[in-house]
Amino acid sequence: MTPAEKGVFGEQIATILLEKKGYAIVDRRYRTRWGEIDIIAQKERYLVFVEVKTRSLSAIAAPKEWVDAAKQRHIVKTASLYWMEHGPDLQPRFDVVEIVLTEDRPLVRHIENAFDAGDAFGSA
Repeated sequence: MTPAEKGVFGEQIATILLEKKGYAIVDRRYRTRWGEIDIIAQKERYLVFVEVKTRSLSAIAAPKEWVDAAKQRHIVKTASLYWMEHGPDLQPRFDVVEIVLTEDRPLVRHIENAFDAGDAFGSA
């Protein structure tokens, strides 16, 4: 499986998981010049920006560890643009879905409120 195929596969798994948990998928692969948000979902009063990380079992680090400070800044900048246009009445939140591919079946973990946006959203 190529890295791109792995990413698409992981996003499909994450979408199914989120829908089962009651999230409404609002957008996928939202792109700006600053970056991309894999999944944007809504649940209750939250507009949730979801980063999906899919890795093989032999990867050097857990999938969530690839969402470092630089990646978080790109996600927050991209999310703030989306939020201003589509959901300023909702509370933004940043989640990570990590997927580890094994021989049997993927191991999936949804980490809610995985990181903070600082003051990028003002009084949100």
